[in-house]
Amino acid sequence: MLPSYTNYDLKSFSERKRKPEAPPQNRIPVHKRPRTKKKFKFLAIGEGLDLTFLGLLMLLLVIGLIMMFSASYPYAYHRYGDSYYFIKKQVLFALLGLAAMFAVSFVDYHYYHKAAPFAMAAAWLLMFIVLLIPTEDNAPKRWLNLGIFSIQASEVCKLALILFFANWGSIYYKKMHTLKYGVMPALVVLGVTGLLLYLEPHYSGIVICLLIVAFMLFLSGLPMKYFIIAGGAVALLVLLLATTGKLTYAMSRMDGWGQALEYTTNEMWQTTWQTRNSLYAIGSGGMWGLGLGQSRQKYLYLPEPQNDFVFAIVCEELGFIGAAIVLTLFAILVYRGIRICSRAKDMFGRLLGVGLMAQIGLQVVLNVLVITDWLPNTGISLPFFSYGGSSMIMLLAQMGIVLNISRSANIAKE
Repeated sequence: MLPSYTNYDLKSFSERKRKPEAPPQNRIPVHKRPRTKKKFKFLAIGEGLDLTFLGLLMLLLVIGLIMMFSASYPYAYHRYGDSYYFIKKQVLFALLGLAAMFAVSFVDYHYYHKAAPFAMAAAWLLMFIVLLIPTEDNAPKRWLNLGIFSIQASEVCKLALILFFANWGSIYYKKMHTLKYGVMPALVVLGVTGLLLYLEPHYSGIVICLLIVAFMLFLSGLPMKYFIIAGGAVALLVLLLATTGKLTYAMSRMDGWGQALEYTTNEMWQTTWQTRNSLYAIGSGGMWGLGLGQSRQKYLYLPEPQNDFVFAIVCEELGFIGAAIVLTLFAILVYRGIRICSRAKDMFGRLLGVGLMAQIGLQVVLNVLVITDWLPNTGISLPFFSYGGSSMIMLLAQMGIVLNISRSANIAKE
């Protein structure tokens, strides 16, 4: 049925057709309208840096600097004649790291998509260059001396691995169950990385890198059967290298493992010296600790307490309660970071951010297991606490990537 029109309707339609309505005088043409710049918020959840994450990070950094100084000043005075030797450098590293963190937080993380393969190649090149540098008494070849501080090649490698597999997993997410896209790339990248770290040698670095890659592959959807097969293959490889005498350095680090308080010979007494004094420090702290600065084991009993065993001094001076608070802060930081990054708007952001936070959590757990003699005494630093320039700067720069992800993550205001 055709619609009926009144004379008024037809007349109005014809007039509008002949004479189109003129734009109002105050209307500005679209192409001449001024462009309004979106206001950028430096600190805002969902639009700027995540305040909760940033606050937790800064709190841990400050506590870490205080505890590193408390643990280091007797040894610094004994060796260098300056109680502030380590803390002055560590504060400089922290400032450089914070500058890098805030600078990186302004860089759109999507730029790392194309840079991921080049970052992996650069990390391999750096580890290869380190192998060419001669060391005294066949010491491990792990650092590239830049004058002000040294770069540990494995620290760069950790970030490169996370970038590479975040990029790979986000591109081939639906094909990760296949050998071509899920297994073979991991074998090639891990094979080259493991070989370079083996030649340094840096076995704790191999363990951390292996766990990082396994976690990234798990997040990317690699089926569990491949992890079971890989676990068996790694166990066979370690057994083969051990029986052929290719793991002499690693086996020497395992001497005395679990026997720090059960030594039977003078040789075992010397071998377990560091771990034993770490356990003495933890035990003497009790529930509430001896008080900040009151540690006894840092007075040349615990060798170089500012490095991997700094948390033992935390336990001694702050006690079980203080150590539990520090570990709780780490747990909340990792949880908050994972929560932010899991709500990123794309797969690459989710894999990248969660991988970076997993590295923090992984190193904290491994460090605590080492100082309590649950794992062999290997060089695993405690993030933001242990002395070291490359570790501090790299970790803070990585947290800058997480902060950049927080700028656009779909996270509710809290």
